[in-house]
Amino acid sequence: MSHHPDIDTPLVDRFDAFLFDLDGVVYIGPDPVAHAAEAMSAIRAAGRSCVFVTNNANRPAGAVAAHLGEIGIPAAPDEVVTSPQAAVSLLPGHVADGAAVLVVGGEGIDEALVAGGYRPVRDRTQDPAAVVQGYSPDVSWRELAMAAYAVADGLPWIATNLDRTIPTPDGIAPGNGTLVAAVAAAVGREPDVVAGKPAPPLLRAAISRVDATAPLMVGDRLDTDIAAGPRAGVPTMLVLTGVTTLGDLLAAGPDERPDFVAADLRAVLEPYPTVHTEATPAGLVVRLGTLTVSAADGEISVDGSAAPAHVAHAVAIACWHAADAGRGPDLARAVQVLVDAAPELAGRAGNVIPARMEAGDARRPA
Repeated sequence: MSHHPDIDTPLVDRFDAFLFDLDGVVYIGPDPVAHAAEAMSAIRAAGRSCVFVTNNANRPAGAVAAHLGEIGIPAAPDEVVTSPQAAVSLLPGHVADGAAVLVVGGEGIDEALVAGGYRPVRDRTQDPAAVVQGYSPDVSWRELAMAAYAVADGLPWIATNLDRTIPTPDGIAPGNGTLVAAVAAAVGREPDVVAGKPAPPLLRAAISRVDATAPLMVGDRLDTDIAAGPRAGVPTMLVLTGVTTLGDLLAAGPDERPDFVAADLRAVLEPYPTVHTEATPAGLVVRLGTLTVSAADGEISVDGSAAPAHVAHAVAIACWHAADAGRGPDLARAVQVLVDAAPELAGRAGNVIPARMEAGDARRPA
């Protein structure tokens, strides 16, 4: 069988829109990721759409676009799709046009509601018809209590995202998922719907924004960016510029496995070799150009060469197949085999136990 369509053309020629996660893909804090600006320019020059998708509910789209412009990636506010915008797109059918909506969170939610023709309110006495809850560092106990009262009254409850933690200069802090969980514990139920990754509404809103017919989701995180792809019916590419380590990649579960793996965003401009797989009595053989990776009885072997990220992809496919067949390889040994075959990836090896199993999604919001 073939893991991908049998074409080795550049990804920029295979997709009409690229949906980019931000932190770890386009920038890291205040700084651009290497080669991101040049790649964006080339993608646009090829006539493809770039859309930036973020679970961050605190910053309005205009602020995100301004930040992108400051780091050399010109972006219009309508090229940024936020989880509050996706949440607002879910309100029709739950509330009447122009209804009041109780906001728990930052100005990004207020702005999205106003743009959608709704009236943001901050008090239950203002007759809200629904609750939208998103992250803000200033969310108080009183606001969480107000949300709990409103939800207990039966109002529809939409969460912008469920990232449990958020990094700060002082360490890991509670994210929106933790605050949503506090309300859920109080009222005895979960939100009616979640807008942000890995739930599909955010990607669907981005696709609709540019009327894409062949989009590709590009992210650095398996449990949000990559897991969002299959839920929205969108292929995915993992870039190794953010939080995902080689150990994470090789141990990815069935719903967190990217269709492509890249060292950085330049990969979308280069031919991506077709990946062929062949089942054997002992396991699986993965062929990618002149590279052959074998998984047999829980052991991984590599013969030949390819670009480092392509080696990682082929080894990952072999590991996934072995794990699915109940012959999961020793991850530490598999990572070492991969690093031996592609020494340039040594800095991405990381902990071979998936970090999400150790600390949930503690490394950053998506």
